[in-house]
Amino acid sequence: MSLQHKSQRTASEGPRESVPSIPLGPLPRGLSLSAKRGMDIVLSLLSVPLLIPLWIVLAILIRMESKGPVIFRQTRIGQRGKPFVLLKLRSMHDGAEDTTGPVWATIPDPRATHVGRFMRRFGLDETLQVINVIWGEMSLVGPRPERPYFVERLRREVDNYEARLTARPGITGWAQIHTDHKYDVSLADVKTKVALDLKYIEQWSLWLDLRVLAWTTIAVLQLRRVPRSL
Repeated sequence: MSLQHKSQRTASEGPRESVPSIPLGPLPRGLSLSAKRGMDIVLSLLSVPLLIPLWIVLAILIRMESKGPVIFRQTRIGQRGKPFVLLKLRSMHDGAEDTTGPVWATIPDPRATHVGRFMRRFGLDETLQVINVIWGEMSLVGPRPERPYFVERLRREVDNYEARLTARPGITGWAQIHTDHKYDVSLADVKTKVALDLKYIEQWSLWLDLRVLAWTTIAVLQLRRVPRSL
């Protein structure tokens, strides 16, 4: 599969990682797909009026702290390998990867601004992606979309990685609420998240999406830990 904007950087050396082979199960189709899409649209539209005041405050803080655009746009790979432009509130210094190219996040991440670290802690930088959901490029729940460079690399290094592209990418997902951090930091981290993504795809239901959204809210508010079972 040919992906746009493929990086020319060479993938790092290391042993090939693998995840369990999980047969793909009840992906949303027909009425189920319509119900999932309908829930995405309704909840996203309802959230926009509530999020606009938050976006205005964060936009002011972002501009006060550092130069650069408030909205960060980045090409990601969506369902069936289709590229789209993902929207985020900028959490890093402008041009943070100009000299390094695409790199995984670190904990702590020196590229992040003070406002950015605060937004990342509560996932506020990702809230702008409800626009991507309304446009039909993303879902509220699904595997997180990755950049073209990493998709090209990981499809060679992680077994079954491309299977996660059968689902529409999400703002949150089963993998994000069951790992200690939402950003990929290593190949082993990706392996764990891919296994969780495939388990979500295999056992998908509208009820599961509602559970993920509920647990995401609880996790963001840091009220309690998410139970480690599906």
